[in-house]
Amino acid sequence: MHEIRVAVAGAGGRMGRTLISAAHATEGLRVTAATEQSESALVGVDAGELAGLGRIGAPIRPDLDEVLADFDVLIDFTTPRATMHHLELCRDARCRMVIGTTGLTPDQREAVSEAAIDIALVQAPNMSVGVNLCFKLLDLAARVMGEDTDVEIIEAHHRHKVDAPSGTALRMGEVICDALGRDLGAVAVHGRHGHTGERDRQSVGFGSIRAGDTVGEHSVWFAADGERVEIAHKATNRMTFARGACRAALWVAPRERGHFDMQDVLGLRG
Repeated sequence: MHEIRVAVAGAGGRMGRTLISAAHATEGLRVTAATEQSESALVGVDAGELAGLGRIGAPIRPDLDEVLADFDVLIDFTTPRATMHHLELCRDARCRMVIGTTGLTPDQREAVSEAAIDIALVQAPNMSVGVNLCFKLLDLAARVMGEDTDVEIIEAHHRHKVDAPSGTALRMGEVICDALGRDLGAVAVHGRHGHTGERDRQSVGFGSIRAGDTVGEHSVWFAADGERVEIAHKATNRMTFARGACRAALWVAPRERGHFDMQDVLGLRG
């Protein structure tokens, strides 16, 4: 079996190290490159040693442009600014990408779509198989119950997460609004305080919790008078996201171009 060469961006972070471990353990993948910020003391360290695997022959470099010839697929869970830089490099080099970075602006999301004219990439706010199954269930629940229920989305993450609501929560809201023919930007309510008045049934509420080392929890309520349907997902460690990203890397590697998400990878589309 031909091995797919994988690069991991942001290798020194908690998610980066987890991605290295997951890719190393995934049949058909081999970690051949890794990057970290130029000022990091980890530059030059072998990525395998960083992840506790021993040497794998992939020293961490300060910029992706130094290793463009050394990988087939880049897995990127970094920051919007770094991801945009990597996107430009990968587009020029015709390298595939798996993008798990959240907090992208509308312009940055458009740039990702434009790059997909030339390269194949998988972009998803959450690579977990379970979360992406929840997206499918949310579409069904919204079509069956959504018009007659109040929809609330509650998410919880660790204290270090810098964006809120989470990209996953926002995607859940988009899935529900797409099913109901609503514009999420027009109906979203982010937190409540003081005298808010009676709830508008067309609205989609968001609540965010940041506490401790919570990996990621999402719960969506479809609440009617007399009953409530709740669709929830709880991640207990980052490996669930990393395994999903590796699955996406295997899936996208043979494709030439196109903008895909985990619904495509998992065969849940349509």
